[in-house]
Amino acid sequence: MMQFTDAERERIKQTVQQAERGTKGEIVPMIVPASALYREAGYRTGLILALLTLAVLLTLEMYWVPWGWHAGNAGWLMLAVVVAYGIGQWLGTVPNIIRLVTSRERMGYKVKLRAEHAFYQHGLHNTKDRTGILILVSLLERRVHVLADKGINDRVPPGTWDGLVNGILDGIRTGNATDAICEAIAKCGVLLSQVSPAGSGDNPDELPNTLIQEL
Repeated sequence: MMQFTDAERERIKQTVQQAERGTKGEIVPMIVPASALYREAGYRTGLILALLTLAVLLTLEMYWVPWGWHAGNAGWLMLAVVVAYGIGQWLGTVPNIIRLVTSRERMGYKVKLRAEHAFYQHGLHNTKDRTGILILVSLLERRVHVLADKGINDRVPPGTWDGLVNGILDGIRTGNATDAICEAIAKCGVLLSQVSPAGSGDNPDELPNTLIQEL
């Protein structure tokens, strides 16, 4: 799990505050270890490993059953398959294995659902002018999802957030997550100041500016 120091968290907070000064938009950065449990990854990995073990043992039958089949041999065969399935179940909890046996479409769908849940969970839908915007980083899937409320989303063209997403992902890959997140927030602030400027009236800070990080 990616960890941020107090100084890094404060830097992100200050970046959010600065980005929101010129816009009615409310920017909320959030990091989660994963967007779903992906239990099916364990089932799939266990089944693959069990079938592979069975195929290998049956292929090598002439070496391990030189005196023909009997109940003892069948028992050892079944035990080996069950153990292989159990090992596969455990391997199915490893992030790299989950990514290997889970389709990109499913992971993308789960990240999207997680962002939608977080949007309501943390009150982004309650802003006065519907200007909340969530930047969700989901580490296991290695995906970023930007979800904007109606007051913002209706004013920006499709693909607007792609650059922010790619910038954060590149920063995480190179070990510069804090820099990348802050840069994305700053760019988001510039964009929001154009489509939803603060105006001359009151511009209350409706949502916390701190990074939300779930363990």
